[in-house]
Amino acid sequence: MTLKLIKIKEKDIYQIMEWRMLPDVTKYMYTDPKLSKESQLKWYKDITQSDNLKYWLIEFQNTNIGVLNLYNIDQNNKRCFWAYYIADSSYRGKGIGRNLECNIYDYVFYTLKFNKLCCEVLEENDKVIKIHQKFGSGIEGVFIQHIFKNNKFHNVIRMAILREEWDSIKNQYNYDKIEIE
Repeated sequence: MTLKLIKIKEKDIYQIMEWRMLPDVTKYMYTDPKLSKESQLKWYKDITQSDNLKYWLIEFQNTNIGVLNLYNIDQNNKRCFWAYYIADSSYRGKGIGRNLECNIYDYVFYTLKFNKLCCEVLEENDKVIKIHQKFGSGIEGVFIQHIFKNNKFHNVIRMAILREEWDSIKNQYNYDKIEIE
């Protein structure tokens, strides 16, 4: 499997803008943005100047298929959050999620030397919750009616995994090491 995480460049931002407005992508995100070239350029400048964000394109077999990011990077407390999406549904179900999950755990715990990796998932996104649980993330809590979207409130599941937990289970998983720029 040829899978890589490549740093986002300015030339990539309009493709990301198109992906980010796809209903299949936004249905599990907190917002349904109406993006513009100007807002996307501002977003790019913000993410490249921030110390508490890292963004990558997900490249599969030389094709850009989605975005993965770390956010709320907290050097003092040795933790961060992560999220990703695969924009083209034809790439889902091919083991890409497994490889992304295991490799980002390795990156956060062994490259960044952090202790905790967190994520937040809309409660109705049970497929992603189960994926995170399969690879060791546990539910830490539920934010009740936390997001108002599409004229209704949504609960948010807070999940996390600790380095010591990943250390004890990572050898159970067969995954390809990927290049992370």
